[in-house]
Amino acid sequence: MKMSNIYESAEATLGFISSPCLTKVELRVACRGISDRDALSKPDPCVVLKMQSHGQWFEVDRTEVIRSSSSPVFSKIFLVDYYFEEVQRLRFELHDISSGNNGLRDADFLGAMECTLGQIVSQRKLTKALLKQGNTSGKSSIMVTAEELSGNDDYVELSFSARKLDDKDFFSKSDPFLEIFRVNDDGTESLVHRTETVMNNLSPVWKSFKVSLNTLCSGDHDRELKVAIDFTASNGDPRNSCSLHYIHPYQPNEYLKALVAVGEICQDYDSDKMFPAFGFGALIPPDFKVSHDFAVNFDEDNPECAGIQGVVEAYQNCLPKIQLYGPTNIAPIIQKVASSASEEMHTKEAMEYFILLILTDGVITDMADTREAIVHASHLPMSVIIVGVGNADFTDMQILDGDDGILRSPKGEPVLRDIVQFVPFKDFKHASPAALAKSVLAEVPNQVVDYYNAKGIKPKCMTDYESTRTFSP
Repeated sequence: MKMSNIYESAEATLGFISSPCLTKVELRVACRGISDRDALSKPDPCVVLKMQSHGQWFEVDRTEVIRSSSSPVFSKIFLVDYYFEEVQRLRFELHDISSGNNGLRDADFLGAMECTLGQIVSQRKLTKALLKQGNTSGKSSIMVTAEELSGNDDYVELSFSARKLDDKDFFSKSDPFLEIFRVNDDGTESLVHRTETVMNNLSPVWKSFKVSLNTLCSGDHDRELKVAIDFTASNGDPRNSCSLHYIHPYQPNEYLKALVAVGEICQDYDSDKMFPAFGFGALIPPDFKVSHDFAVNFDEDNPECAGIQGVVEAYQNCLPKIQLYGPTNIAPIIQKVASSASEEMHTKEAMEYFILLILTDGVITDMADTREAIVHASHLPMSVIIVGVGNADFTDMQILDGDDGILRSPKGEPVLRDIVQFVPFKDFKHASPAALAKSVLAEVPNQVVDYYNAKGIKPKCMTDYESTRTFSP
């Protein structure tokens, strides 16, 4: 029987089909202090989940086998139906699977833990000793963490790669794998996904995988996205094919490539698909004065564009009507978005989180003001994504990212949290658009979680959210 059919079979056997499901629960499993099989090797653990019906245990699912580990954290997530009115007895069995064999017939039984699903859900994290044959306990324990799903079953597909990793092996290259953790409400971390191991490779490309929106953004589709595009003269005359803004009849320029790659991913998390788009560093009609926060559609009262395609069209229509100028000041656009985020912060529910996407050639002339603006914005519900276009020197932009140290304002005030992610487009010039999008969006989920954790604001379930939303007539 295929693994995907095990749970369906167990459901039918246990009689769960007849009553309505209260909610679905994800269970994550980790173990500690597993005894070695012998002095020369560590166990290869695997956990089997069973449910009880009429005094008999039926297997529901099992984790992957983790080789040579005495304290495994399993990436496999058990998805079970939770019925508040029923006593659902669970049994977690730990087995040592011999190398080259994933079956239980030749496996060594290392211990088991029994409980009810209600116990796990009520405590959210249950840790108990693993009992061996004869109900004797040793030093090993198992921890099961529960999370109720919001009802949103949408998924996104992600893929990751790395370049120039450190070589940790002596006789060959490293064998890297990737682990992705999520920050929980209480500040702890939960393993979301573990990739396969790529053998003997310092620039691995891991297989793509799917992850639920519950993991990515708690199922909240109403995170506002704003787009800013750099129109300074350092980009060159847009009528010249050498310009970064040159509109080729058959091929998009680098600004459009970056905008579409990132925007098409982000737009799925905006409910109305309307995106305010702004430009900076250009002389704009009718009086052709320099502006650093003008609406790309020239409608200052309503700068929103319909979808990413609407932003692209507004950008293409805007170029012939303006004169590229300078300087490249991005602090005004950060402050503009921060003003909206500040208003949202003072609302009771703080339902909107702002993401500012800045596309620029990287020659920033107001670094001090930009640092000040970012430090101020780090207290607000917003993140800043910067994509550097062209071959300019992006050294200062790397400073804004804060990965190499804590960003400070000119007065020495540190950022409250890291909200900036910078990526040079040239590093992804020959890669797929998805690779760029994954890179610039990698830090956003943790930035969102860090903000709401710091404010003590817990995610709302979808039913509460729908009941409190107000709609225009």
